[in-house]
Amino acid sequence: MAEKVDLASAYRRLKSPNIKTRKRALKIIHDYKRFKKAN
Repeated sequence: MAEKVDLASAYRRLKSPNIKTRKRALKIIHDYKRFKKAN
């Protein structure tokens, strides 16, 4: 099961009822923001 790790799908996953999924989505968004700042 491959998960898309782009920002759009991460934001969509934040609305998921699954807590694990939401946490993972938050981490993706966080990492993405940190990555953008580094560049």
